[in-house]
This record gives sequence, structure tokens and C-alpha cells, in this order.
Amino acid sequence: MLMIQDIAQLRALIRQWRQAGERIAFVPTMGNLHQGHLQLVDTAKQHADRVIVSIFVNPMQFGANEDLDKYPRTLEQDCQGLTEHGADAVFTPTPAMIYPRGLDVQTFVEVPLLGDYHCGASRAGHFRGVSTIVTKLFNLVQPDIACFGQKDYQQLAIIRQMVADLSMPIEIIGVPTIRAEDGLALSSRNGYLTAEQRATAPVLYRTLQWMKQQLNQGFSDLRALEQQAKEQLAASGFKADYINISNRQTLVPATDTTTAVVILAAAALGNTRLIDNIEA
Repeated sequence: MLMIQDIAQLRALIRQWRQAGERIAFVPTMGNLHQGHLQLVDTAKQHADRVIVSIFVNPMQFGANEDLDKYPRTLEQDCQGLTEHGADAVFTPTPAMIYPRGLDVQTFVEVPLLGDYHCGASRAGHFRGVSTIVTKLFNLVQPDIACFGQKDYQQLAIIRQMVADLSMPIEIIGVPTIRAEDGLALSSRNGYLTAEQRATAPVLYRTLQWMKQQLNQGFSDLRALEQQAKEQLAASGFKADYINISNRQTLVPATDTTTAVVILAAAALGNTRLIDNIEA
């Protein structure tokens, strides 16, 4: 696997692959890779001749009180996993390379409406940071396809909309969430949990499963169901940011006439913020 740290080197490699007529898949990450990330690589390999992965902890998507400085950097371990899963190259730029003029004067990309709800409501500027870095990486790599996990359901929807709105010739592939045996969605932030919190964490997904069951049985007071779920989580020690039953396409609050819904949740255990979702 090639290690690429320089933009000129990256462009030369992409040009070489293009001249050979090869199809390119891209997996953008922030590192500290787990099996969920590696599943993205496996999926990418099924759709392309070459797979390139980026590892970049993006400062633009972290808020003032969030965990940018303590976000785990595990490059050696990450590269070992990527090599084992057959990635062709890993691109590891620095913040100075990506934002040479600094964040305050960086041109940005923002997707309206889809980014206003859920995580967008409680993490101001987060999705602006995501959209901007993904756009910049797409411009650098120029992939045919890009793979993103469905665990970040809102992020996936925003990137799909951004690609459509900006006429980017990139196919976005959503990859199902990888879970531990007890149902907890794999996440780099799971490593922040204490042993006691880790034992409690699967309650989040079990709560979403319970909500789906209630909906399938005809429970129609959606806001009451959201409130009941928050109370269940609170009883287990969670502090819910949101639990929202939403329209799958628009992510606006669902009504009793919405036919395709997704339940989106974010809740903290101690200082660790967990997100999850389930389609119902």
C-alpha cells in the first residue's frame, strides 16, 4: 500500500490510474479505524479497480468544546488494517496542507435544510466542516465512487444531496452499520467509554429497536414515543441530545402519514456522545 502525504504526489498517482483506465473508489476517514471503516474498504473494492483511503482529523467539523485534541491518532495500526484489506493507497494530509490560510478564511460548503436538524441543531458548524472537507477531498482524489457508513445517517444524506446539487460525477454508496455482538454500533468514540459505560451503551440501539416495534404495531403518537424513549435512556444513565422519528428523505419530523421513516438518536454516556439510527 502506498503512503501519500503530498498533494502533488496524490495527483500524480490519480493521473497514473486514470491513464490506465482504472476505476477509483474513495473512503474518507478520520483514522482510528475499526471494522466498520474496513467494511467500507471491502465494499469499495467490489466497485472499483483502485481504492484510496484518506486519514485526516478535520478541525473544521469539531466544535469549541469537542474532542479534537484527544481524538485518537493510530496511524500505524490503521495502515496495517488497510493493507490487510487491500487498500491501494492512503492519503494523510496535514491541516496546514488542507487549510493553508487557516479555518477563519477558508471557503466553505454548506448544505441547507438537511443539515439544520438533529446533529446540525446541537453541533453548530459541524456539517459545514464535513461538507467542506469532503468536497475538498473529492476535488483532490476525483473518485468514481465514494463509500460512507449508514451509521452517520444524516451525514450520508447531506453528502448525497451535496453531490447532486454540485453536479459531482461521483456515485455515493451507503454501507450498512457494523455492530458489536451486543448491538452497539462500532465507533471510534466507543474507546472513550469506561467498562461500566460500555456495558450500558447497547441500550441505545435496543431503545431504537423498541421504538421500531411500537411503530410497526401501529403506535401513532410519534412525539409521545420519542419522549418515552428519552425517559428510557435517562433511566439507564444516558443524557439524550435527541431522539427523532423523521422522514427518511427530508429528515424533517415524521407525521402519522409518513410512509418511510428513520429514527435518529444521539445520547451521551458520561462525556461520550453516541449516535445511532434505525429505519422503520
